[in-house]
Amino acid sequence: MPRRSIARTLVPAVCALWALALSAVAPQAAGQRASARVPRHAALDTSLFTHSENCVACHNNLVTPAGEDVSIGSTWRSTMMANSARDPYWQASVRRETIDHPSRSADIQNECASCHMPMSQRISAAAGAAGNTVFAQLPIAGTDNSDLHRLAADSISCALCHQIAPDRLGTPESYNARFVVKPIPPGTPRIIYGPFAIDAGRQTIMRSVTGYVQAEAPHIRESSFCASCHTLITEAFGPSGEIVGRLPEQMNYQEWQHSDFEKERRTCQACHMPVVPGPVRIASVLGDDRDSLARHVFVGGNAFMVRMLNRFRVELGVAAQPLELEATTRAALRQLQQDTARLAVSEPQWSTVRRGRAEGDVRAEAGKTLGFDVEIRNLSGHKFPTGYPARRAWLHVTVTDESGRAVFESGALSPAGAIAGNDADVNPASFEPHYETITRPDQVQVYESILGDVRGVPTTGLVTATQYLKDNRLLPRGFDKTTAEPDIAVHGEARADPDFGSEGDRVRYEIPLASEGPFTVRVELCYQPIAYRWAHNLESYDAAEPKRFVSYYTSMSSESSVVVARGQVRTR
Repeated sequence: MPRRSIARTLVPAVCALWALALSAVAPQAAGQRASARVPRHAALDTSLFTHSENCVACHNNLVTPAGEDVSIGSTWRSTMMANSARDPYWQASVRRETIDHPSRSADIQNECASCHMPMSQRISAAAGAAGNTVFAQLPIAGTDNSDLHRLAADSISCALCHQIAPDRLGTPESYNARFVVKPIPPGTPRIIYGPFAIDAGRQTIMRSVTGYVQAEAPHIRESSFCASCHTLITEAFGPSGEIVGRLPEQMNYQEWQHSDFEKERRTCQACHMPVVPGPVRIASVLGDDRDSLARHVFVGGNAFMVRMLNRFRVELGVAAQPLELEATTRAALRQLQQDTARLAVSEPQWSTVRRGRAEGDVRAEAGKTLGFDVEIRNLSGHKFPTGYPARRAWLHVTVTDESGRAVFESGALSPAGAIAGNDADVNPASFEPHYETITRPDQVQVYESILGDVRGVPTTGLVTATQYLKDNRLLPRGFDKTTAEPDIAVHGEARADPDFGSEGDRVRYEIPLASEGPFTVRVELCYQPIAYRWAHNLESYDAAEPKRFVSYYTSMSSESSVVVARGQVRTR
């Protein structure tokens, strides 16, 4: 039987027929009034995209010669990309922003959906109905089975990423999810982009079955491909909905560009979609063996949220199976603990100091101070933590005597997810400064970005924030803080700290102790993807989504952090 006939016989058994897409438009800019609200079952043209089920049918059951399952579909569906619309923290945050800025609710939903519900957002925008694009599709676990809702639930899916054209990628015109999906004349098949050379026979097969035509596209391997959604510049609104400022909220791509990683051509995909060595098939139906396949695990640092999706998968309408979500959690933890940061502690040294009530106090007595340095190096190609500003890392330092009793501790995490001594966790109008030297238990080195409103008051409201009051996140190798553009600058005391730069950070600890030990110094670099303050600032909002997330966070707060790196030394 001819190859094409075989395809027409076999492939329809596992692949649904895709409709031809008619047109595409870019999402509206922030601040532009959305024109209409989208009814829950609006009669919109959904043929621009197809559901992931139609891709998974052929791109699952992929196994390496060593027996590792590298199926694209089952790997993808347990990631944050596949669950961006189900993310309970995102849903709660969007609701909070619309409550804070009710006159801008349509604009906020439209902008947030551009990255988290991109397919349904584009379809709605194409019909001139881009207003109520988030809450019209919630809950994901509801009974709505319309095409639009299913595409919204599909989050960042196959037919979204693989239709992004190379036009204007890496330029400001593409940021905030303003990538191009090209309009196609009626009767012409849509192009689906991939990284491999195209076999003419298989191109015919895919077109006959799906209506899509493969095209080899080098741009899909480039960091600029990821930059559209991972560069987010928000506009801040005042009390009447007026624009009062802008904030470079997420600048992963620009941080990478300013590092050695860009010079070395180490792309986003190299770390977040690690390659499977070939030969391996990329399709289970008439698929060719390839020398490499990019794992669609999109591994990042949000193991906590993947666990939350697993714990509450029924309520949130998560399609991935528990074992798949657990595998994604383990992949995130491996990356955090192996490829994110390194920590070293210098040999402790004793010094004698005079201690008293004030300088020159004749009653001052001689005492011993234990001094040591902690050096941290960021191994990633962007700031750590990067992306959404709820994330933070910090140093947990403990000095114990021979009996194991702690004689000094800085940065302990409570079961509620708060850091002892961190000002922000006690008072939402305050925050912990960056330190060069730490001498007291209530001083904690926290690597984070603190947002401020137009008055300079700390805020966790993204469309209230106009500035950074602090940004001492660890810099990637090669990042020169003196030449960094304002959108990726270091803010606060870290800017003037000579020991904070592209080689990492060095913090000096000078700890007064009553005896000379011996003591053991243990240091941990800890990481929390959703900081205590960012979660608990949602408590005051009387709406279903914030209340649900706070309850989830409270129930899992003891699991909210992970130790990224450790170091230990003993005094002589």
